[in-house]
This record gives sequence, C-alpha cells and structure tokens, in this order.
Amino acid sequence: MINLKNVTLRRGTKVLLDKASVTLNPGEKVGLVGRNGAGKSTLFALFNGSLTEDGGDFEMPRQWRMGQVAQNMPETDQAAADFVLEGDTRLAELRQRLVVAEASGDGMEMAHVYTDLADAGDHDAMPRAEALILGLGFRVDELNNPVNSFSGGWRIRLQLARALMCPSDILILDEPTNHLDLDALVWLEAWLQRYAGTMIVISHDREFLDAVTDVTLHIDHAKLTRYGSNYSGFEILRAQQMELQQASFSKQQDKIAHLQKFITRFKAQASKAKQAQSRVKALERMEKVAPLLADAEFTFGFKEPNNLPNPMLAISDSSFGYTVDEEPKAILQGVSKSVLAGQRIGILGANGQGKSTLVKTIARTMPLLAGTLTEGKGLNIGYFAQQELDVLHPNDNPLEHMIRLAKELGSNEPSREQDLRNYLGTFNFSGDMVKQSVGSMSGGEKARLVLAMIVWQRPNLLLLDEPTNHLDLATREALSMALNEFEGTVMLVSHDRALLRAVCDEFWMVGRGKVEPFDGDLDDYQKYLLEESKRLREEAKNSARDAVVTTTTAPAPAATAIMPRKDPSPSSASPATTPAAAVAVVAAKGSSAAVMQTGTPGLNSAEQRKLDAQKRQQLAAQTRPLKRELEQNEERMASIEVEKNRLEALLTTPVSPAEMADAGRRLKALADEVATLEERWLTITSLLEEATMTAL
Repeated sequence: MINLKNVTLRRGTKVLLDKASVTLNPGEKVGLVGRNGAGKSTLFALFNGSLTEDGGDFEMPRQWRMGQVAQNMPETDQAAADFVLEGDTRLAELRQRLVVAEASGDGMEMAHVYTDLADAGDHDAMPRAEALILGLGFRVDELNNPVNSFSGGWRIRLQLARALMCPSDILILDEPTNHLDLDALVWLEAWLQRYAGTMIVISHDREFLDAVTDVTLHIDHAKLTRYGSNYSGFEILRAQQMELQQASFSKQQDKIAHLQKFITRFKAQASKAKQAQSRVKALERMEKVAPLLADAEFTFGFKEPNNLPNPMLAISDSSFGYTVDEEPKAILQGVSKSVLAGQRIGILGANGQGKSTLVKTIARTMPLLAGTLTEGKGLNIGYFAQQELDVLHPNDNPLEHMIRLAKELGSNEPSREQDLRNYLGTFNFSGDMVKQSVGSMSGGEKARLVLAMIVWQRPNLLLLDEPTNHLDLATREALSMALNEFEGTVMLVSHDRALLRAVCDEFWMVGRGKVEPFDGDLDDYQKYLLEESKRLREEAKNSARDAVVTTTTAPAPAATAIMPRKDPSPSSASPATTPAAAVAVVAAKGSSAAVMQTGTPGLNSAEQRKLDAQKRQQLAAQTRPLKRELEQNEERMASIEVEKNRLEALLTTPVSPAEMADAGRRLKALADEVATLEERWLTITSLLEEATMTAL
C-alpha cells in the first residue's frame, strides 16, 4: 500500500502539504482533486520519485512497477507502433538479454529468456500496441508513420499509449483526457475500468472521474482528505462535511461568547474570581473549530447582446476544408444548415473529421471552399480557439490585450486603464498579473483571458472549440452557468460531457464528409460508440475464425477490429465491416456463389442465367490459384501451432541446456514464419475481395 504519515512538501517557500497523512490500498482507483496550485502535480512528483518529502514518512512498495505518461514531447523518426511497443519495458529488457545471450552462445540463458518472453506476451505484443494506438483515435494507415509526422496533440496520445503499454502495478495519469475527443475518451474509460493495478489520476472532467475512480483524494489547505467514493459522491460528502463544520463553528462561537461574557463581568469580583479563572482556562483548553473558509468561487457572465439576428447563419450546399499548394482540399461537402437565435448546438465527431474546420470557417479564420455562408445582419461572433495562442500574443500582458481590443472595437464600454484593470480583476487577474506576459501563464490563465476578451465583445454567437482543456472544475462550472444564462446562440465543440449535457439541447454529427443532426443525447452517443466497437470486434473475430482454421486469431485483424469507428453517425450507419473483417468474410465464403446476381437490363431470364454462369466460371478460374494457396497457408499455420505447443510443453520439462536452446531457436523461427504467413494471408484475402468486387 501507499502510506503518507505527517508528510510535508514544499515548492520553494510555499508549503503545499503540511503534516498530511493518508493511506491508499492496492487496486484502488483514486481521483486526486483540488484547486489549481494546491499541489496535485507536486504530490505526483513524490509518487514517481522525482521529489522527496521535506518531512514525515512516505512509503510505497519498492517492487511496484510504475506506468506514467512522459512529459516530454517525443522527437523521433521511429514508427508510431514501434514507439508505443517500447513502452513495454519488460519486453525491451528481455529482448536485449536475448541479443546478449545469442551473441555469447549461452544456451541456458537463451532458453530462460525464451520462456520469459512467452510469459511476457511477446507473441502478441505488436497487436496489443496497435490496439492501444487505434483505440486512441489513430487510423490503421498511420501505424507505421514516423512519430515526428504527427502534431503535438497526437504525439501526446502516443505517449499515453506508451504508458498504457507498460506493464505496471501502479498507473499515475495527469490530465490524460486533455487531447482526446469523445470517441477516444469513451475507449480510454473502458480500458482503465479493466486495469487491475492501483491507479491515481488527476482530471478536471467530472464524468471521467466518476467512470474510472472509486476513491477521491482531496488536497485543500495543505491537507489530504480521503473520501471512499467517486467525484460525485465526494461532492455530496464534502458538502455535508462543510455544513457540519459550519454548524460546529457557530455553536462553538456562541459558547465562547458566553464564557467571555462571564469572564468580563465577574473577573474583578473576589467572590467570582475563581469561577472566572476556571472559564479562562476552559477557553484556553478548548480546541478551536475552524470557520468555513470556502474558497471564493470564480463566476462571470456574458453581457446581453446588442441584437439577435435570426437566422444567425444560413449555410447552403457548402464545402469546408483548407488549401494545399493552392489546391482546395474539402473535408466537409454539401453542407446545408441554418443556425437560429438562441440555439444551443453541440458538435460531435472524431478528431480529424472537420469539427474545428467547420468552426474556424464560421469564425472567418478560414475561407469557405464552395457554396454560400450568409451571416445575419449584425452578427457578432465570439470565438474561443482550441489553441488559445491562436488569438493571444505571447509577449503581451493581459492589460495590453484589453487595451488593444478596446481600441479595435471602438465600443461605448469604459476603456480607461483603471476600468480595464477592474474588469480583468473580475476574471481573477489582479495586482501584478495584469502585467505578466501571456507566454509565461498557465493554460488555465490563458483560457480565462480569452473568456474575458470574448465577454468584452458582447457577442451574439459563441463559437467555443474545446474551451475547458485547461480549466479546473470550479471554472468549468462557472462557464456552464454563464453559457446557460447567455441570451445568444452557442456552438460548442467539447469532450467535457458534463458541459455538453448542461448547455446543449441539440447535436450535430461531423464525419464522413458530412454534417448531419444526431437524433439522441450523449448517453445515446456513448452507447452507439461502445456498441459499434463491440460489433466490429465480434464481426471480425467470427470472420477470422471461419477463414483461418487455427486456435489463434491472426494479430492484424484483431488489432484492426479494436479500432473505434471514426465519425460515427446513426443516420449514415451501415453494417459495414472493418477492412480486415471484410476480407475475412470473402475468404470464409471462398466461393464464386458469393457473386451477387445483379441482373442485366434487356436480357431475358435464360440469357441472364447464362451470363451469370459465365461470370461465375470466370471468377472461379481467376480465384482458384489464390484459394489453393490460401488453403495451403492455413494448413501450414495449423501445423505450426501444433509444433509450437509441443515445443512450449518441452520447455516446461527437465531437458539439457542444448535441447532448451534448440527449442528456443525453433520457437523464434516459427514465430517469424507465422508473421510471414499472416502477411501473405492478408494479401491473398485482399486479392480475393478485389476479384469478387470486380465481378459484381
């Protein structure tokens, strides 16, 4: 277990933990919560060994293996799948030992290493790494792309996949959901719910915390308090605790006032001196109950818009995208939508499907590729960019931003420097902070500044692209309340389900090149994602089992099947399979009868039957060599499986070192042969599919 006893932690002169004590048991899933700056990341540094306690005792089992997301941005040309695979430190160590043993010819060591590799899951390590990558939103064709070819957010996802790949007894995650879309977030929740070790996670997403934690550890006023529930339960328990504390404080204050009144009245009277003195001692002995010092919550509100055009926007047969080498590349096509005054629209869809492109085009930061986008008269847009620095100047301070904004707008709002300072103070920019450069600020502070600038503009249409990425729970709650009171229109892209539920009353689905209404709520969307993922896994598993007569599933189809669907949309959903599942179905049928009888206009039934027969004969002749090779491939894979079982059984019996080394080498050769056969199996089934589709 993890045990902190009277632990003190400092960062510089600031005391973040003061004689704090808590115990965390093996297997518990812990959510670490507290206001920004309370010391959550510092406590993580204590857990991972990069920081030592300044006082007290900290204990964690030395033998525990730790998994955590590396904070550095990976810079390597290594393939994404290989980069994630290296996260399995146990496998990396064993493979290095094998290289050394083979170089020295140490048969006994080689035998031991081969056994350890089998125990460590070497045979399916790459499919497991690929499954993690695909689960976090990457495409199959990106598995072998260099890490450096991805943007920063996607490289952070690779670091997360690498941490999940690591075999661990304790997993510590600091804001793992910040760069995930809703699809990947649902997948991550399911993965963490199955994780068998101890987990400690920092997150500002209340629904994520509710889904993956069963214990909440709260840092407040340099103390640690443990609550045996998820975040929603913690909120209830803490509210009850604060209510009791306030009642106890009030009751004690009444008692103190009564004692003090007696002391003041009778301390000068000889007959009452002893009684007064006893009350003085009672006051001194009394353990004072602290008053309820709840932190001042951050609140703000949007000003009433000057006007509300209706419709706000009219989009007609439009294409959204970007330009590459002066050539337009459309992501969304044929979009026809209207946005009305007062609407609250949540925009759903996987990363890369065009959500941000849609919002940026409406915000006038990207040109429309085709069609028409008509703005209502007097439309005033407030745009929160996913990357705050898109609209902020890193070298300028908040006051300079506000002065520039006031000049640009030329509004009737008070714009004297003191007025602007007072305004920034309502967004928690007080004192010297108004002169601090934006580039040195935290993500949460930048987000608050963007909100302050948006509120100042009095928009009637809010375009918010992931506004909560760096906001703590209190600020997210303030944003939710402000949006609900806003009289204009809101278009919101967010993976924060609590915010989407609280604000939006309708949803658009962006994906497969279209923007369509989503008929349902977030629970329906989450169920759809999980059901689709489950259906694809089962479909691919059944197809592969029918196609390959072996006791093991081919790794490539299995890894592909785990991939969550991109841009899911009920309106466009169909029983399509993944590529691997599709080729498996073709291979399983393996017959010319699989050709669809489509019919040819102008032919009678007899002529049609003759034409169909000719097509079947042509297809049979074309696919016969492929099917023969496929059968031989499957027979060889089955015989390899038998030999592998025999060799693995041999390694569990007392044999000579030479025999063990020979068995290990043979197992490695068989594994290499299986990889080659599986690759050829995929090629053959793809060729069969192409031939069948051509004949249709």
